[in-house]
Amino acid sequence: GPYAALLADGSEYGGHYGLSVEALKEFHRPRLEVLADSGADLLACETIPALEEVHALCELLEARGDTPAWISVTCRDAQSLAHGAPFDEAVRRADRCPQVVAIGVNCTAPRLVAPLLERARELTQKPLLAYPNSGELWDAAAHCWLPGTGVTDFHDPARLWHEAGARLIGGCCRTTPDDIRAIREALPA
Repeated sequence: GPYAALLADGSEYGGHYGLSVEALKEFHRPRLEVLADSGADLLACETIPALEEVHALCELLEARGDTPAWISVTCRDAQSLAHGAPFDEAVRRADRCPQVVAIGVNCTAPRLVAPLLERARELTQKPLLAYPNSGELWDAAAHCWLPGTGVTDFHDPARLWHEAGARLIGGCCRTTPDDIRAIREALPA
């Protein structure tokens, strides 16, 4: 997960933690080493909101050289990472990293996923992945999710994600087992 997971303040949805690539590398290095040395087949570097963090993770993976991973970013719209950098730059950086075996989006509103995947398909030949959140809106003042603001049927969105090139498809925050079942039902066998 992103540096923001440590903060537990929701900053993974904005990426406004103001750290340099070097500082992010120092944060991620020991975690990446422990996980890579555990014998895991693949590392999921996910919910990355800022381009600096994509750079940091790719540099660490490249330095290690033997650990396959995927990079999955979170986006605020169909062109930008949550922190505001161009989505295209994150895809291009991840594409250049030999250890990155798949690229995609997660914990992003479902309505944004298809256009992001379509753009990614133009920039990489690596497999694409998508595991959005439910799309619900958070009321920061009341500290609760706003009812009726999320996707209630994942059948059609999942088909669109597959048509846009995603081959690894699932769900993130606020998705349920029923949502995952609907995604599975919607996809080719």
